[in-house]
Amino acid sequence: MSRKSLSTIAAVSVLLGSGSSLGAEASDQFRFVIIPKVVHPWFEQVEAGAREQAQFLEAQTGKAFQIDYRAPERAEVALQNRILEQALAETPDGIAIDLLDPDANRPFLQAVLDKNIPLVLFDSESPPGLALPSIGNDFEAQGRMAAERLVELMGGSGQVAIMQGVPTAPNHRIRFEAHKAVFARHPGVQVVAEPIDQDDIAIAEQEARKVLEAHPDLAGFVSCNASGPIGIGRAIVAAGRAGTVHSVGIDDLAPLLELIREGVVDSSLSTKPKMQGSWAITSLWMARMGRPLPRYIDTGIAHVTRDGLDGYLGH
Repeated sequence: MSRKSLSTIAAVSVLLGSGSSLGAEASDQFRFVIIPKVVHPWFEQVEAGAREQAQFLEAQTGKAFQIDYRAPERAEVALQNRILEQALAETPDGIAIDLLDPDANRPFLQAVLDKNIPLVLFDSESPPGLALPSIGNDFEAQGRMAAERLVELMGGSGQVAIMQGVPTAPNHRIRFEAHKAVFARHPGVQVVAEPIDQDDIAIAEQEARKVLEAHPDLAGFVSCNASGPIGIGRAIVAAGRAGTVHSVGIDDLAPLLELIREGVVDSSLSTKPKMQGSWAITSLWMARMGRPLPRYIDTGIAHVTRDGLDGYLGH
């Protein structure tokens, strides 16, 4: 396996099981700040996982854990950096962030490190040279699997479009590049559009409508983020092209699951946002207590299909 190995999770589990080695706690309470990319239902699941884990840690340690969730109104790096800068000024016990732009975020991340505040990433990858602990999944594999499924549905040929998400975001960019690499291996597949939705469902629907109108022979649509497949699915329905335009999604928000149930979207390769929130808080607490962290925690990829939807929802 690659560096995204489950052994990293095992390493964390070993440390959590060694309660006697944690040392004397410096405080009776901890405050951790979570900064996502934007206000979004996917990130609300991250927040829910973080809060559940905070309750778990309170029960185990007898200490108080406060989750300070701060989401930018729009997916703009300047807004995200402003929130990060404000959080830094308040000296929390740790910060977890999903990067919008590693280059533009870097000076603010370095400022957090310079102040010795624990810092972890979720649903992202560390900027080169910073080696920040990261919690997520194999974005390249996720993008590759989605694109390969779309090629299969199309019979190996046809026009496709890729909904990019936020192009500067590491996870969206990696999935986009993985999609492109798969399509490049199939001479019969032609990428005709690469719209950007800025992780906004309404924008995704608007952009998908434009693509469908401009390309009447479009055979497939694939996404790089959670908003994309919902907007694409709604646009396909509005255009009356369900069953003729194949769509493979990313993630598992409720509107997407309904589109899969209806057969508008074939399937999705999903991250696990609640688990990412849970491990973000666990990691920040461990770092605050001076415990070493693995370089990467892989929360895995779930394959969501229509046939397995009832079992998936029950899970």
